[in-house]
Amino acid sequence: MPMTHHSPHCQWLGLVLLLGCMSPAQARTFSGLVYPLHDITLSAGVAGLVMQRVAVPGQQVRKGQVLLLLDDRLQAIESNRRKVIYEDKSELDAARERNVILATLLADARAVYKDSASISKDELLRLEAEAVAAGGRLEQLVIQKKRERLEYESAERERLQRHITAPISGIVTKVIPQVGEWAKPGDPIMMLVDATTAELHVAVPHKDASGLRVGAAQPIQFEAGSGIPGITGHINFISAVADPASGLVEMKIGFTNSKLIIKPGIKGSIDIKSNGPQN
Repeated sequence: MPMTHHSPHCQWLGLVLLLGCMSPAQARTFSGLVYPLHDITLSAGVAGLVMQRVAVPGQQVRKGQVLLLLDDRLQAIESNRRKVIYEDKSELDAARERNVILATLLADARAVYKDSASISKDELLRLEAEAVAAGGRLEQLVIQKKRERLEYESAERERLQRHITAPISGIVTKVIPQVGEWAKPGDPIMMLVDATTAELHVAVPHKDASGLRVGAAQPIQFEAGSGIPGITGHINFISAVADPASGLVEMKIGFTNSKLIIKPGIKGSIDIKSNGPQN
């Protein structure tokens, strides 16, 4: 049987055809929305009349800053009353001085009774009983001051509950009640957003998410026409379960947004390489 010899040109064409039949890794694009890392709705723990809206929408606030004041006049009076009682240490100081005096008298009486017996046993016992009673009274006053301190701190905490403060630094986006309106416990009062750190939330098929890892760098692109250049974030979260209806897995890619160039709510997208068959 005669042998067939192929030219190098034919061998090269065959290699090209073979590679063309292979399925190279392709990138698939998945879109999602940008969310701030912190988007908080504040409410009051107690009911009260709105006295002052300290912060306004659009204002940058610091953590711990007072944002809104409820009427705290009655609570302020009670707190001041408790403070006066707690800070009044006149009886406690007098009891301490009395204990020092009685201790000196008792020591002298014991010495005299031992050396010369010029005082009676009954007199010595009376002084000892008085010293014991004075010591017990001093301990009572010390405990009473601790109780008064706790009562003052409780009254002050009750007053401060009417001061709505910022739990984080951020920007106030909404203030709901007006001055003079009644605020109920648990009702939304104010909305606060910290967008200096944001996340892109996307949902990807399970087979595409299987090769991704939390902490890995992930490039992000933003919708055309936004004028925002692409950035690189890091995968913060990959859901351990897929949505039963769609089979999609939720992912969150975090990124720094210190200059607030990227507004929460805009669309972003990521490209993920996939070797699996495309539908």
